[in-house]
Amino acid sequence: MYKFSLLLFLFISCTVFSQKEMTLNQKQAKQAILDFFEGFHEGDTVKIKKTIDANIVMQTISMTKEGNLRTTKTNIKKFLEVIHNRPEDQKWLEKLLDFKIDANENIAQVWTPYEFYVNDQFSHCGVNIFQLFYDGTTWKIMALADTRKRKGCK
Repeated sequence: MYKFSLLLFLFISCTVFSQKEMTLNQKQAKQAILDFFEGFHEGDTVKIKKTIDANIVMQTISMTKEGNLRTTKTNIKKFLEVIHNRPEDQKWLEKLLDFKIDANENIAQVWTPYEFYVNDQFSHCGVNIFQLFYDGTTWKIMALADTRKRKGCK
């Protein structure tokens, strides 16, 4: 019994100490993404612009009607226009389900599975992948890629 208790204690100790606490860079990169989505949900393009690099690249991976995967590049100006001009009675909600973050002093990559709702109705799900850089003052999103699907979520 003593050996079992000792092994259990060692296993729990190793598990607790092997879980890494989020670094400051990871926290700040995550906050930039949260700020981006706060602006997105509010329709506040000024807030969004504070979180993105002027040269941001945005792409979506989606399925064609023929069942083939393709990438589509999104024009950031059009993206911001759509957000700004969204009808007042239309509510968009992108629920971020998790954050997987790798970061060092000036670059980060963040993986966020999500579900997207329009007026509280499920629309689609997928994964966002953000690449960010630290400009000496704040973290900026320099690339965003996402997947979208309507079935097979969760």
